[in-house]
Amino acid sequence: MKLRVGIPKGSLQSATLQLFARAGFNITVSPRSYFPQIDDPEIECMLIRAQEMARYVEDGVLDAGLTGRDWILENEAKIVEVADLIYAKQSFGKVRWVLAVPETSSYQNVKELDGCVIATELVGVTRKYLAKHGVSAKIEFSWGATEVKPPILADAIVEVTETGSSLRANGLRVLDTLIESNTQLFANRKSWKDRWKRTKIKNLEMLLLGAIEAQGKVGLMMNVRRVDLKKVLAVLPAMKRPTISNLSDRKWVAVSTIIKESTVREIIPRLKTARAEDIVEYPLNKIVA
Repeated sequence: MKLRVGIPKGSLQSATLQLFARAGFNITVSPRSYFPQIDDPEIECMLIRAQEMARYVEDGVLDAGLTGRDWILENEAKIVEVADLIYAKQSFGKVRWVLAVPETSSYQNVKELDGCVIATELVGVTRKYLAKHGVSAKIEFSWGATEVKPPILADAIVEVTETGSSLRANGLRVLDTLIESNTQLFANRKSWKDRWKRTKIKNLEMLLLGAIEAQGKVGLMMNVRRVDLKKVLAVLPAMKRPTISNLSDRKWVAVSTIIKESTVREIIPRLKTARAEDIVEYPLNKIVA
């Protein structure tokens, strides 16, 4: 038996492959094939556009897949949501679908767009959003480069943004946020009822979440004299509590902990001042609670 897993092709592909690698799965993609090779004989991968992933998982073509919550909502897919995987193509965070208009336009809120043209790839979600606000507008499906369409081809757009830099570069300002989205691991309902497949999916969930949890963190190990231990512990912002182990010389202990990588350059000099010795920094692939 194999678990058929969909890998999002396109903007999320690289970040997803990197996440799987940190989770312990090596996936090799051939430029001429939509069936990447994975070093787990119990998993079979397929590259699918993120926009279509939910539909194929719902229909049972795939047992599980990864795509944005936005495309699950857009397809109104009936699936099992397994886990939120907070990563995107540029960062480990969420993205937003926003309503945006040209900086020079007079529009200040969504209600002023009644009778206007709005371009977007997220047609279904946009239609529901406008109906909620009682706005009747023409929604045009956009095949891409949506940011360049106002004001000539559209009055406004609904577009996804991670940092907002593309919107600003194209002279657009945000009126409202329709939804926030992040990558999700989700499963076919029938596959989830299968004990073997559900266990395989849950193990995959654990490893992927562990890889995300480890992102931006490193481990530190050091030797400390017992008389200096209190001063050293006061420097360490531990996730829970540092691990303290006895050494063969009873005057010394080994201390290990996990900290944010961004704080290392500040903490190591302070540890030296507190008289910690033999400080070792090491990378982390996964943190499984």
